[in-house]
Amino acid sequence: MPDLKDHLLIIKPMKTDTEVQKDVMDELYWEPFLKASEIGVAVKNGIVTLSGTVNSYLKKTIAEKAAKRVAGVKAVAEDIEVKYPGDSIKNDTEIAQAILNALKWNSAITEDKIKVKVENGVVTLDGQVEWEFQRGIVVSEIENLWGVQKIVNNMTLKNIVPIADLKQKIKSAFERSADIDADKISIETSGNKVTLKGTVRSWKERTNAEMAVWSASGVYQVDNQLSVKSGVYTA
Repeated sequence: MPDLKDHLLIIKPMKTDTEVQKDVMDELYWEPFLKASEIGVAVKNGIVTLSGTVNSYLKKTIAEKAAKRVAGVKAVAEDIEVKYPGDSIKNDTEIAQAILNALKWNSAITEDKIKVKVENGVVTLDGQVEWEFQRGIVVSEIENLWGVQKIVNNMTLKNIVPIADLKQKIKSAFERSADIDADKISIETSGNKVTLKGTVRSWKERTNAEMAVWSASGVYQVDNQLSVKSGVYTA
């Protein structure tokens, strides 16, 4: 006779906004690169708003990623200002040159395929790369450079020929992952486009699912419609 415990549906109480706020603040405190006192955290209906002032764009992105890792967070509104010390402000030409130098020495990037524009510290990226991970590498090379206020990533992916069984390959990747509940996610494919629907337990799981899709050869576009719904787990 099957063990009913293997099929139990465990309903965990939803976190209150106060509990989510505390967990986000603890996660920010856990980040060694951040000073938690620099960042304010407000939560309403599971939506986290981050505010405050930091001295680098990288700290801003780290704070946002930290908040998204917390269970119970449904979305993050980021209102953090980047303010560099007055004696170290760089002009747009200096920032652009630093970006080009950084990209030049990364073997995973063909820098002549990427167009860089800098205006008042806001970096706009255009051009075309072959893989999603390359878009991520470009951003990671830039976000720690002094003077960057914001990054607008308009880079596109080179058209890739659709591959057979794309849906099944993505489903198998989900099933291999310890962080993704494949049974709660539906996958739709149309040519090189993949659409994800369903519910996940955290923003981290939502992100992991999307990144797993981008890792599949043949994916050109991902429409992530997954919603975060914490509190329901299968044992």
